[in-house]
Amino acid sequence: MTDPAMPELNGPESSAPESSTPESLVPEPPSKAKLAWATLAALLVAGVVLVTTVLPAEYDIDPLGVGEALGLRVLSGGSESGVIPVRSDGLLAARSSYRVDHKTFELEPGGWVEYKYRLEEGRAMVFSWTATGWVRSEMHSESDTAPEGTAEFFEVAEETLHRHGNYIAPFPGIHGWYWINETDQPVTLTLDAAGFFTASMEFLEGVAPIVTEITETPDPEGFRPYF
Repeated sequence: MTDPAMPELNGPESSAPESSTPESLVPEPPSKAKLAWATLAALLVAGVVLVTTVLPAEYDIDPLGVGEALGLRVLSGGSESGVIPVRSDGLLAARSSYRVDHKTFELEPGGWVEYKYRLEEGRAMVFSWTATGWVRSEMHSESDTAPEGTAEFFEVAEETLHRHGNYIAPFPGIHGWYWINETDQPVTLTLDAAGFFTASMEFLEGVAPIVTEITETPDPEGFRPYF
C-alpha cells in the first residue's frame, strides 16, 4: 500500500520549477539624477562649441575672442576691416584653360631634335619626358629681346633617361629642350607637357622650323586663342 503521508515521486509536485531570470541580471534603470547630469554635461559641451567655433565661423560673433585666435572669423568674412585679406603673389590667373601636348620622337644613332614652347613671362608648364635609351638633354630658352641665337640654359644632363618637373618662364620667348642620341641604338623619346603655352616649335636638321598652334585642353569649352 502506498503511504498516504509520502508524496508520489512521479506526481506533479515532483516536477522541477519553471526557469526564471534572476532579478540580479536585470540592469537597473538610471536614476533621474544621473540623467539630469548627463543632459547638463551635453548642453555645456554644445554651448562651448557653439560659442567658440560655430558663432565666429558662421556668423562673425566672437564674444570670447577664441574664434579670432583660431583664425575662424575669416570663414564668415569677419575682420576688423570687414574684408578678407588676399595675397597678391602666388596666383597668376588666366582667361582660358591650360593646354596639353603629347609628342614622340624617334632618334636614330647620332640623331637630334629640338622642341620648344611659346611661353609669355610668368606663365608655367609641367612636364614629363622619358627615353628608351641614354640621351644628352639640354633645357634652355631664347628670349624675345635677346640677340638671335642667344640662349639661357637651365639644365644640362650628359646622360639621362627621363626628366620631370615644372617651369615658369622668366621672360617671353621659346622654352624647351634639345636632345641628342649619342648611342649606337635607336631611341624613342616621349614628352608630355601641360601649361599656358600657345604654340610649339620643332627644329630638325636640314628642315625649316615646324610651328604648331596648340589648342588641346582638358576643357574644350575653356579654350581661348589668348590668355
